[in-house]
Amino acid sequence: MAHEHSQRGNVDLDGLPAVVAAHHPLSMVYGGGGVFGIAYTAGVATGLAAAGVPVATAPALGTSAGSWTASALALGVTYDDFAAISSPRVPTRRPGVLADLARELFGERSHPLVSVSAVCVRTRRRHILDGGRYPLADLVAASSAVPGLLPPHRIDGRLYVDGGMWSATSVDAASAADHVIVVAPLAGPVLGPVGHTAGLLLERELRRWVERHPESTVTLVRPDRTMARLAGRHPLALFDDGRAPDVHALAYDQGVRVGEELAERRLRPA
Repeated sequence: MAHEHSQRGNVDLDGLPAVVAAHHPLSMVYGGGGVFGIAYTAGVATGLAAAGVPVATAPALGTSAGSWTASALALGVTYDDFAAISSPRVPTRRPGVLADLARELFGERSHPLVSVSAVCVRTRRRHILDGGRYPLADLVAASSAVPGLLPPHRIDGRLYVDGGMWSATSVDAASAADHVIVVAPLAGPVLGPVGHTAGLLLERELRRWVERHPESTVTLVRPDRTMARLAGRHPLALFDDGRAPDVHALAYDQGVRVGEELAERRLRPA
């Protein structure tokens, strides 16, 4: 496959990802956070959809765990489908472990509304990969390859690691939209100082993004203290399948509340 590669500021684009290609009424941004992050972003997204927010038809940028949710929403894969498979034990060096799991869920399908963030091993630059160009199973494997825990994944001749090594959400790479909803599992009280630091960095990214796109409205959704307690205090607890269903249920309720609030404020796209 020939490269379709370009640069935009501090981001390399592989293909023409929808979330950076044009102005949209709504864009979704899903951040990372292991199995906890998948449960959280999927729960919030499903709750938003139940409240009438058209998350499944909006372009979505996913980072690490968020890349799984962005792909699932676009393809109609449910959280029950996720719950039917077991996450790999970490750390592991087994090549293809993430791609194999992803293919159980997504097959070889691609989708033009999905973009993911990953870091190229050779250049150490962040790439936004086009889900209309590559199989989503490959994209989520690349975006979720946490260094030291999971092996890098190769796409189009390049090795990639977790996009969260650059930014927990990569919201700074998104183009202007009337409304951007950022779902950030690791911002706030999750993992104590780790979440606090991630939240501060994200707020700085969001301020800079709003300065560049003053016509846009941003909604940030992050876990509350109850969900943070479920995440535990050790980073490896983020990969515990046993905690995920409770996280997903709480996140769903939060997504419904946020969607209803957006409707009241008339920020929800028609």
